[in-house]
Amino acid sequence: MEINRINGDVKGAIVTTATVEGRMVCMVSHSLSADFGSNVDLPGARVPVTADEAKKARFIVTFPVTQQKPPFYASMPSMSYALRQGFDQAANVPFTTEVQLTYPGYQESKTIPSGTGARLFGAGTYTVPSGQYVYSASLVPGASVSVAYSGGNEGKLQYAATYDADTIVGFVERVDSTTLNLTVTLGEF
Repeated sequence: MEINRINGDVKGAIVTTATVEGRMVCMVSHSLSADFGSNVDLPGARVPVTADEAKKARFIVTFPVTQQKPPFYASMPSMSYALRQGFDQAANVPFTTEVQLTYPGYQESKTIPSGTGARLFGAGTYTVPSGQYVYSASLVPGASVSVAYSGGNEGKLQYAATYDADTIVGFVERVDSTTLNLTVTLGEF
């Protein structure tokens, strides 16, 4: 996802289910906690799973800014106490994790793991990569978009044939004919 212009607030949140960057999310409550309760003050965020939640999904989600140096571990490995001291297991490390040398926020269509921080953007202009919205030939400049909530498309932007102020979240600004990336303006109507 590309952030072209921000007109609204940027909010911090905790993703309550694994969510692909660039999806529309709604705020929810959560009980996820870390570091002695530091996450409980932030709202939860997840893709909508009902029509009512789709109406409330007014934020596009992305990775938080980090000052961490690579490598990045997707699901931090944990070891038994004895292994941490080097005595319990074989010499090879017995865990599975995804090790990334590039920050996932710099790549397209990466998944934000459940229970981790994220940034939520409201009003603004954003470019969503191909495959992260429900394709329709009707998605042309000026077309209105709403949020899908079922069929494996939860949180994806989709073409809205009729204007309904309760469900419309934005309008198409352009569709790149080569990459099929979709640029939309959210929350300005």
